[in-house]
Amino acid sequence: MANFRFFIGFCVLILALEPKLPAVLADDSGNVGGVGSEVWELCDTDLRTFLPPPYANLSGVVCKPVWNTFILRYSQSEDHVVNIILSAVYTTGWVGMGFSKDGMMVGSSAMVGWLNRKGRARVKQYFLQGSKEWQVIPDKGELPLTGVPASVVIHGATIYLAFQLKFQTHLARQPIILAFGNAYPKHTGHLPKHEDKTTVTFDFSAGSVSVESTDFGKMKKNHGILGIIGWGLILPIGAIVPRYFKHKDPLWYYLHSVIQIVGFVIGLGAVILGRQLYNIINANFPTHRGIGIFVLVLSILQILAFFLRPNKDAKIRKFWNWYHHWMGRIALFFGALNIVLGIQIGGAGNDWKIGYGFLLGVVLVAVIVLEVLAWMRRSEKPTTMDPSFQMGQVE
Repeated sequence: MANFRFFIGFCVLILALEPKLPAVLADDSGNVGGVGSEVWELCDTDLRTFLPPPYANLSGVVCKPVWNTFILRYSQSEDHVVNIILSAVYTTGWVGMGFSKDGMMVGSSAMVGWLNRKGRARVKQYFLQGSKEWQVIPDKGELPLTGVPASVVIHGATIYLAFQLKFQTHLARQPIILAFGNAYPKHTGHLPKHEDKTTVTFDFSAGSVSVESTDFGKMKKNHGILGIIGWGLILPIGAIVPRYFKHKDPLWYYLHSVIQIVGFVIGLGAVILGRQLYNIINANFPTHRGIGIFVLVLSILQILAFFLRPNKDAKIRKFWNWYHHWMGRIALFFGALNIVLGIQIGGAGNDWKIGYGFLLGVVLVAVIVLEVLAWMRRSEKPTTMDPSFQMGQVE
């Protein structure tokens, strides 16, 4: 019971220490997220000298630095018409701003502006159907654009992308995606891959403007890394130990226990990051989330089974062994399945697929080799004859 109470206390401590994401708000000097005052001063630029109407003569415009050299100006009327003016330092390529339902790139719609090689301004709406370049579809999207034409203007070393939207309700907290690329979009309108991007949650509420910056890409990456290390590497290694190293008693038992607890803690870290992503950006992937919760519950039951293991002479020991073996195998199977599903959902690319495939292949090869060695060891054991059995003499 002491071990059991220790485990429960340990889990409560881990959940209590769950990291919180920092909110990056404007300070009294007007700086946002570490953006310097020199960027903030660009908000004083007189737009009337170079932007076309209605963007040149807007009233009640709010201006905020949001990321790198990106500055967001906007106004919102009582009938929910929102004018957006995004500016950034520009040399070549394109700049874009996307509106996302869940903070993810896939499924969002974006406005992108650039100057082509002939110096002509271009602006298009894109629908980000997937993470591949060919899945970024030009002249498609779900943004509620009005009849007012969007505009792209170069003023000095800064590009200005302006467009107008009309929503059904007042626009408040909204995940937006900011990105830029150094390559020119193709003549067909297809967009080259971005050089850098970020996702921020912007509060468009009048009189309550703040920017809450969250590096969702880094969170997703850490979530995947912890999941692969915990569920895809350490826990399978811990499961290999008791099957092939029981002849090293009691070393195998201590190795198995320590490795599985370490793997459980790392897997729990992946779950905590996944929970944060779900709560902050409402990442609605019910299959991935459901399997993750299922595997976590099985893992907790396995840890509890470790602390509640009956003695070898107990009558229920064989049932405990059966339960422990099969629940572990089921957890590992669904853990591997969820890793593959997560890589697919996150659009992680071929590097992640190849990396996890290589890791999985190494584990499977190790199992095959150990299984062959175990079979050879069993076959080499001399068969012992029951001493009570005596061969009668032939007379």
